[in-house]
Amino acid sequence: MGADVRTRRRRAGLVSALFMAAGPGTVAGVVPYLLTRWERRDPVPGGVPAQVAGSVLVAIGGAAITSAFVRFVREGLGTPIPVAAPTELVVGGIYRHVRNPMYLALASAVLGQALLLGRARLLVYTGVMAVPVTAFVRLREEPALAAQFGEQYELYCENVPRWIPRRRPWEPPHRTVEP
Repeated sequence: MGADVRTRRRRAGLVSALFMAAGPGTVAGVVPYLLTRWERRDPVPGGVPAQVAGSVLVAIGGAAITSAFVRFVREGLGTPIPVAAPTELVVGGIYRHVRNPMYLALASAVLGQALLLGRARLLVYTGVMAVPVTAFVRLREEPALAAQFGEQYELYCENVPRWIPRRRPWEPPHRTVEP
């Protein structure tokens, strides 16, 4: 691996870490805190099973968003930020199952907090958040990726769903992708 690639990855990693704290940290951390002060309803609707499910969803969301950010740095040689976008289409790891794992991870973390805390307003927040995210993905993000990556992105879209993860990971035909 060349020094240029290592330098780009290092820089992308730093920028991604800062963005992760600012962007997803706000969406899945600061806003839920402001809406709930992380105060649990007593008793939590659904009791302990709901809290366990909520904890699992928060953990899955955190792991998935971290994995997606790392994938952008390692495979895409860029960041999730449009001004420092990847130069390679990211189709490995969690992206082999679903095209938008970051948004799903954020929704998972917020829904998990809703269950953990027993706070319906976080369910409403997730629903409200889904509207502009869906519009952004369909109207801005997908056309930009299609323009940048052409047939490679078209093939990816034909094989990997936008929102509902596929059970088996997609295997790109002409590219070695780390699992």
